[in-house]
Amino acid sequence: MPSFDVVSEIDKPELTNALHQTNKELSTRFDFKGTDARVELNNNTLTVFADNEFQVKQAVDVLCTKLAGRGIDLSCLHYHEIQEIGMEKSKQIIELKEGINSDLGRKLVKQIKDQKLKVQTAIQGEQLRVTGKKRDDLQAVIAYLRGSDAGIPLQFNNFRD
Repeated sequence: MPSFDVVSEIDKPELTNALHQTNKELSTRFDFKGTDARVELNNNTLTVFADNEFQVKQAVDVLCTKLAGRGIDLSCLHYHEIQEIGMEKSKQIIELKEGINSDLGRKLVKQIKDQKLKVQTAIQGEQLRVTGKKRDDLQAVIAYLRGSDAGIPLQFNNFRD
């Protein structure tokens, strides 16, 4: 029976490459000369450090450009407020949203069922498994999910006949 998985993942090697490119550009840009502007990755959070709020915004702009250039969807980023950390330094924390939580999973299952296609959908941890008898039905589900706005980027893995 044909099936596929719906997941929301970030390509970690591409993320680290984009971070290295961002830090390299921040170290060579004229408007960041003499500053300690950088981006750090800890677990599923990015922290942007700079001397003031304006430079933090500029560094986030560079980061977003590099992420988009590497094929990472920017809708997986959740921005927090810019914080003053003393000594005229600022930082901003950006969370990386990964995985399909149970509420979103139930919402997606309901949307798929509302399409009246002959498929079964099961929530398996942080992914959805969609199975059906016809390959065309599964492709219709993929097309529908690509067109809908789930709030996070979705990928489709393990398509099996």
